Amino acid sequence: MRLMIVLLILMHGMVSAQDRPELFYREDFKETEAEIPITQEHIANPEVEMTLYGPGSDVVKKSHHDKPADDPYYVWSGLCEGNWAVTLKHRSKNVDLSGQGKIRWRSKQSGFRHLYLVLKLGDGSWIIADPDDGPSKDWRIQEINLSDLTWLGLNIETVVETRPVENPDLSNVQEIGWTDLMRGGGTPASSRVDWIEVDGFSVAR
Repeated sequence: MRLMIVLLILMHGMVSAQDRPELFYREDFKETEAEIPITQEHIANPEVEMTLYGPGSDVVKKSHHDKPADDPYYVWSGLCEGNWAVTLKHRSKNVDLSGQGKIRWRSKQSGFRHLYLVLKLGDGSWIIADPDDGPSKDWRIQEINLSDLTWLGLNIETVVETRPVENPDLSNVQEIGWTDLMRGGGTPASSRVDWIEVDGFSVAR
């Protein structure tokens, strides 16, 4: 009897592990010189496409500095003269982020900038997450459990939040991205993203 119980526990653990989503994609930006604006040429993962949105998006920068020596190759908002958003999508698949879907990114915000997760859903609507990833004096890795979040609608043309969205359908997400809902203020007041990882189940498009 004890052996049977142990086997059942082990089998349950195996099923749970199999049900947990694995890495859908990761994007590190290419280690090339700084450039304005960032373009598809700076995307390292050949399966990922980038899109920029909002009135300030034309000067979202692919940034890097020779010093400090470990300065990453990152996306920077400091020059944006209006709201902006950066999104990524898989070239051939959507992603199911319901259940245990997760997002991880390495970022650093300055001033009053807070980074918010942005999603384009399967029906074409846009949502933005609350809570957010706030200012930090050094680079920081944030893991986001999507099941813990509350959501607002997002006007993607202006990149401005709208009304609360209750229980959005995260089972067929088209695009994933970020914004701080603010114009840039140079180095003292800006957002930076070094890399992003998405955990979820692939969905046929």
